[in-house]
Amino acid sequence: MYQIPMSGNSFGRHFIIHTFGESHGAALGAIVDGCPAGLDFDLSFLQSELDRRRPGTNQSVSSRQEPDQVEVLSGVFQGKTLGTPIALIVRNQDQRSADYDQIQNQPRPGHADDIWRQKYGHVDHRGGGRSSGRETVSRVLGGAVAKMVLQKIYPNLKFETRIIQMGPFQNPSETQIAEALEKAKAQGESFGAQIELRIQNPPPSLGQPVFHKLKSDLAGAMMSVGATTAIEFGAGTAAGFAKGTEFHRSNQAVYGGLRGGISTGEDIVMKITMKPTSSILDVAKQGRHDPCIGLRARPVFEAMAALVLVDHHLGLNQDQFR
Repeated sequence: MYQIPMSGNSFGRHFIIHTFGESHGAALGAIVDGCPAGLDFDLSFLQSELDRRRPGTNQSVSSRQEPDQVEVLSGVFQGKTLGTPIALIVRNQDQRSADYDQIQNQPRPGHADDIWRQKYGHVDHRGGGRSSGRETVSRVLGGAVAKMVLQKIYPNLKFETRIIQMGPFQNPSETQIAEALEKAKAQGESFGAQIELRIQNPPPSLGQPVFHKLKSDLAGAMMSVGATTAIEFGAGTAAGFAKGTEFHRSNQAVYGGLRGGISTGEDIVMKITMKPTSSILDVAKQGRHDPCIGLRARPVFEAMAALVLVDHHLGLNQDQFR
């Protein structure tokens, strides 16, 4: 008896990405549907975004050696988008599936190994399949194209991400991060992280006042990234401890660039919290895992934010590129 199929592999309403691939399969990729025609397609920028999340770049991240070289299969001709679906893939080249033989029958606490088997029956346990952090390659592919669109429409818009908390370390320096994670890898330990994502110079008036508030769509996008546990905008949870007479006259930053579910034009500021990596102790020591997911998650969150902004923009401005 066959089990139910896995759905939910597409994101967006007007600018849509369809993602595919497993951690230890042949390749991962994204089909970008809804990108306007005539956009300058910057392949070097796309590759640089992939390089930001690529494993094997230093001692603080997974040692899996993947070049993550992007291949453009369709939708681009003579350096410009055609308006047709853009198919992008990245081939896996450094799978080490034997590392996961043990967890086939001994699921990792905190990971989705056992839950996926319970739901789907037949699963790919190698590297976590589509519950692996490697799935985010597809998000970065689609997000990079979204950033190209945003660059044309809003040339002053920028994304900035930084780690403001890693385990017990607040606002850690690069040296602190490197030393702590090197020690964690040797001990089979892992850390959670909190990342600040700042969208600088965003356009005003994006978002709807009820079900498609910009903040709710941004929150949903960030929560769709594996290991994310919490999202805050502006003052975040601190707002629950404040007096209204103080909170509402302090400064505009407490709203995080969003009011009534709509962007104000001020910087949009989010804090995203991620749980510690599920691969710990002997599994971590014997395999190739990130002791802190937050390091390589930064371009992923930027990608998801870009996808949301483009989707909202195109929903309001279908003729922007005509």
